Amino acid sequence: MSAESRPSGAPPFEVWRDELGVPHVRAADELSLAYGQGWVTARDRAWQIEVDRWRAEGRLAERIGAAGLAWDRFAVRVRLADTARRVHEALPATERTWLAAYTAGVDAGLADMRTAEERALDAHFGAGPQRTPWPAWGPVGVFLVAHVLFSGFPSVLWRDHVARRVAPEAAAWFGEPAPSSGSNAWAIARSASGAPLLAGDPHRLLELPGVYQQVRLACPEYDVVGLAFPGVPGVQHFGHAGEAAWGITNAMAHHVEVFAERLRAGEAAGPDGWAPTASGVETLAVRGGQPERAMWVETERGPVVAGDLAGDAWSVRWPVRVTADVGVPSWRALLRARSARDVARAFEGWVDPVNRVLAADREEALSLTAGRLVQRDRAERVLPVPAWSDAARERPWALLPATAPVRDVHADANERPSDPDHDLGWRYAHHRADRLRTLLAEPPAGGETPAAQHRLHADTVHLGAAPLVLLLPAGEPRADRLRAWAAEGARMDAASGGAALFAAFRHALVARVATHPTLAPLADPHPYGEIFDPWFSLRARVAEALPRLLDVLYDEAGRRQAAAAALADAVAEPTWGATHRVHPLAVLADVPGLDPAALPSVPAVALSGDADTPWCTASVPGVSDLSWRGSVARWVWDLADRDASRWGVPFGASGDPASPHFDDQLTTWARAGTSPVVTDWTRLHRETPDTPATPEERTA
Repeated sequence: MSAESRPSGAPPFEVWRDELGVPHVRAADELSLAYGQGWVTARDRAWQIEVDRWRAEGRLAERIGAAGLAWDRFAVRVRLADTARRVHEALPATERTWLAAYTAGVDAGLADMRTAEERALDAHFGAGPQRTPWPAWGPVGVFLVAHVLFSGFPSVLWRDHVARRVAPEAAAWFGEPAPSSGSNAWAIARSASGAPLLAGDPHRLLELPGVYQQVRLACPEYDVVGLAFPGVPGVQHFGHAGEAAWGITNAMAHHVEVFAERLRAGEAAGPDGWAPTASGVETLAVRGGQPERAMWVETERGPVVAGDLAGDAWSVRWPVRVTADVGVPSWRALLRARSARDVARAFEGWVDPVNRVLAADREEALSLTAGRLVQRDRAERVLPVPAWSDAARERPWALLPATAPVRDVHADANERPSDPDHDLGWRYAHHRADRLRTLLAEPPAGGETPAAQHRLHADTVHLGAAPLVLLLPAGEPRADRLRAWAAEGARMDAASGGAALFAAFRHALVARVATHPTLAPLADPHPYGEIFDPWFSLRARVAEALPRLLDVLYDEAGRRQAAAAALADAVAEPTWGATHRVHPLAVLADVPGLDPAALPSVPAVALSGDADTPWCTASVPGVSDLSWRGSVARWVWDLADRDASRWGVPFGASGDPASPHFDDQLTTWARAGTSPVVTDWTRLHRETPDTPATPEERTA
């Protein structure tokens, strides 16, 4: 880095670092701080934020070639850039100014950057396009990129495929459990300190660099540590403001509606007959190839995201687009929270996605739901709603459950709520919440402390294993070995031979069930578009719904026969960790012909855990044991003493492979560990000469 990377007249701010390279940004006012956050994010995560900005603009193929076309086509169809612009234009002036300060900092930080990934692309394709300034709506677009496919609507399309290709009632076979996208979070009303404690871990794709950025933001108005989305100002999902803290899990809500459309030239069939549609064509530049035209169509219900633009298609009604609001004022309000009630009030303006929130201060902890969705009966959340039916008419917004105090302990893990008023979705996870509650019901001697939360973060008990194992015949040596492993707790530990055998058995069972004649039509190509291919992997879907499919496709004898045959097919390694290793996703891995040696990578460390254990390290049984989804951060917020809090990310604070902080947290993360949060400025080191001096230092 060089001092010339900042233009003269840049707002003054300071960047300090702890031993892990986590940036602590300090400024004399909020706008200078936003500029500083944008600048340090550009320095630490340049490639990552540029990729997400290109995704938001529908310009990924312009930078990485044809490998980016599937995303760009989808971005055009879903009207991603247009939605981000609308949201930005509708913001109050204060929020627009805040975003402008952040993007100015991003542009300054990127000014002299050329990342390893860009150099690799230049070596492959030749010189690429010049970097352009960030659009004013860029941070909104980056936030939408992180969540536009995070909802359940791709699974609605999958169930539509099942209903069409197998039978309408078959859609219900692929209900619960939900996949591991979500989170764990728990609250302890009175920890050993006497104050509340919050902890958890979000589960997302394991991207390299990681999807969250550890950061501290300090100015006279607030001083917050937390996990930010690179490219987005503030701290949205997990933060500790000193006196108040918060964390979220996904509510698994049906907040993006899907409609089956009938289209003809310029019109779509609606509840009142044929109605005009809006449409347009955009040109997609393709690096190393010819430009491509991408058409979009939007009905009265929303953008058409899949299907034939002149026939049968599917549209989505996305609250963000309907309201031109993604909750940006909430992002700012959270930074100023001084109590749990302040956090709850800040989340009143939250829009997308719908989350369960835990909030606490030194006196109380609260549980609440935040986000926006319409009222729909549970039966209407399974399949697309026919656009020509009365059910497609606009519905009022749903009333969210009231904020509730946490009396003792509370755990959220994407499970089906016991209170029907909290049931906002259709698919939920089964086992993690039960296991967390069991662990919380047995506090350690001396009470709950930040360090004691490791037993929850690192728990590998698989509550769903035993029912599969019990299908196996007694007396067969490997079956008896699995029964003994399950009886001892069914722990998916990296060093466990029993876990390895179970995984091999499950892999073979998924492969066998996926060939059942009833499911054969689901292996055929689908009409929904390439971007949705991951949701249409038959083996992946069978793996998610395995217990239910065994029940509906086989009788008792058939289930036992399938299980016995799968065990006979199973080829297990000596330990689970031999095949269950971290496999982070990188966008350049999809670029054909790119030199693999030029791609950033991390050691393929062995992992404990599984998709539905509290220690989440998901793979795809029947496809691969490699883990590409899991805990993308861990956090423990102590309300008695913020410096007693803990956190961690999978890889490191930096996205630069040459940085010592690119993957220096990997070993700790691979043990489900965390590191102390350090906020004492005297224990941090200040970066020089890149950080402008404070006004006092400049005039000294």
